[in-house]
Amino acid sequence: METNFFGVLRVCQHVLPTMRQQQAGCIVNMSSMGGRIGLPFQAIYSASKFALEGFSEALRLEVGSYGIRVVLIEPGDFRTAMTAHRQIARGAQPTSVYRRRFTQARAVIEANEAHGSAPERIAYQVERILRHASPRLRYPIGCVVERMGLRLKPVMPSAWFEGMMRWYYRLR
Repeated sequence: METNFFGVLRVCQHVLPTMRQQQAGCIVNMSSMGGRIGLPFQAIYSASKFALEGFSEALRLEVGSYGIRVVLIEPGDFRTAMTAHRQIARGAQPTSVYRRRFTQARAVIEANEAHGSAPERIAYQVERILRHASPRLRYPIGCVVERMGLRLKPVMPSAWFEGMMRWYYRLR
């Protein structure tokens, strides 16, 4: 929460007076598809990104009349060093009741990250956003399956979507 939400909040508070004075600016917040779909065994991460999504959506409405654009980039799984440097929480240790399901879900997550796109794809998207006069609010970036999940969640019955997520992450 400190980095993914409160850090972003403080940066925005710092730059907004100058942007308002200039009557221009673009804030690009790095969210995640996990900010729109709760990810198993990543609850705090998802919570921080859900908070960032709501903050950015509201901020966009508040500062748009000052010529300030607010945009969210929502990456899915990408090949980064995060996979190799992942810290495992105490709750996932060998004695945990969640251990088996956590291990199954983690295998899916790490395989997706290993086969994900290169992070340069996100950098190219940021460049396009900064050049655009009126960018949209959200830019999901990821594989077809991830983007399909974002489209299905609002229209599927919750029980079906949760079942699909359990199946995908092997949480049976």
